[in-house]
Amino acid sequence: MRVRLDDPSLIRLGRLKKRAEFLAVAGTRRKWAQPGVIVQLRRWDQAGTDAEATAGCDLRVGYTASRKVGNSVARNRARRRLRAAATEVLGRRAAPGVDLVLIARGETIRRSFADLVADLDRALQKLGVVRSAPGVGGTEAGGAAA
Repeated sequence: MRVRLDDPSLIRLGRLKKRAEFLAVAGTRRKWAQPGVIVQLRRWDQAGTDAEATAGCDLRVGYTASRKVGNSVARNRARRRLRAAATEVLGRRAAPGVDLVLIARGETIRRSFADLVADLDRALQKLGVVRSAPGVGGTEAGGAAA
């Protein structure tokens, strides 16, 4: 299913860019590992979240890939795949008010895109940051009827 970027039900995604922001998320020690991605989580209600940095977005995401993933071409490809999967999943499923760091693994490049999206969705469920949508039977059913 393709995500419509003009859909008002989508949350606005911001980006984590500074090393200190990545370290703050890692410092909470809340993470879930899947074969294609590791997801780290930090809620905004925890002390130290900068209100100025979170203005204009509902959720912030950072992407990283270490040298374990491969050479620079492989790392860049892994980050691009994570960004695409995040666009598919986070805008419609993630709860607002959190910072997420998506860490590429060796399998990130080799997994099918559907499996990568499923890994990210499963990690969000396990971390407890799936947005509840009362009255909406399912995103797929709603999209098919329109």
